[in-house]
Amino acid sequence: MKLHEYQAKEIMRRYGIATPHGRVAETPDEAYEIASELQGHAVVKAQVHVGGRGKAGGISVVKTAEEARDAASRILGMNIKGLTVRKVLVEQAVEAVKEYYLGVTIDRSRKSIAIIASSEGGVDIEEVAAKTPEKIAKVWSTPKEGFMPWQARALALAAGFDGSAVAQVGGYFSSLFRLFVEEDAELAEINPLMLTKDGKVVAADAKITLDDNALFRHPGYGGLWEAEGDDPLEQEARRRRLTYVKLNGDIGVIGNGAGLVMATIDAIKAEGGEAANFLDIGGGARAEVVQNALELILMDKGVKAILINVFGGITRCDEVAQGLLKAIESVNLDLPVVVRLVGTREKEGRALLRDTPVVTADTMVDAARRIVAIAGGGM
Repeated sequence: MKLHEYQAKEIMRRYGIATPHGRVAETPDEAYEIASELQGHAVVKAQVHVGGRGKAGGISVVKTAEEARDAASRILGMNIKGLTVRKVLVEQAVEAVKEYYLGVTIDRSRKSIAIIASSEGGVDIEEVAAKTPEKIAKVWSTPKEGFMPWQARALALAAGFDGSAVAQVGGYFSSLFRLFVEEDAELAEINPLMLTKDGKVVAADAKITLDDNALFRHPGYGGLWEAEGDDPLEQEARRRRLTYVKLNGDIGVIGNGAGLVMATIDAIKAEGGEAANFLDIGGGARAEVVQNALELILMDKGVKAILINVFGGITRCDEVAQGLLKAIESVNLDLPVVVRLVGTREKEGRALLRDTPVVTADTMVDAARRIVAIAGGGM
């Protein structure tokens, strides 16, 4: 779950990370009032869940409250990468002597948390990594190991931070790591972190992405979810309580278990096809869940064929077959479907599908080969 900049900064302030003073406005008049409190010199920033706001004209530095009102009038309602701006953050303008980058994220290859620092802030960290990788420093840790203050200071020095800022930045790193762990984040980023003329370090921009699966531990964050920007099918899947991710192919995929679904997507790829989605119905899925999943797949107009791959352990294959039959009856199923049923009550499941248009397969490879051929206009 992505947070807006102002929401991310609210959380960071709780962890002792300084941010510019400011508030959110939803109208030009509200922007005028906030800028007046800030004595005019402010920044008006679009609040949308995408990057590149500045390049799109969604960030404006103003010197008076009147200019803030005009900027808000222009930015509110603006379309940035397909998203409509409905709020702006009006905050105190900060003059920087130097800009840095701080970030904490998950390094899945190392099964660790990566803490990243760079003396080149204010630009995409990917661009820095590509052009000047020597200006990026990283260390890795885990929630159990923690992140010590001396490690933070050493990381800042390794990244080339000014000596006058190392102590403050080191403290921010420790705070950002603690925030990342305690709030169940997938990303916590400050870019840029500004060193001001008076020697203070301030988070001028902030980004936090929370793990959706951990929201039950943070009930207060449930109301922060905004569907805008999410794929419509992913929104519908969330409403139906299905684990779904939209992909770019034309073969719909349903399976029971994340590992099996990923293996199915790989098998389709190996046969020359592309999956349209990841959809995991979970273990023990009942007929109505299967029906729900199939209905969701059919909402994707780019899907040409559907592969259902079920390993019947907890899930009964005859239950899956019954769900498929219900879906065929309830919707206008005009797409070819290949089903691989293996495991608990597989014979009964296949028997239920015997006199239907559904094609059954004995193995995952066979199922993938058949569905790719069908989607490509073959057998």
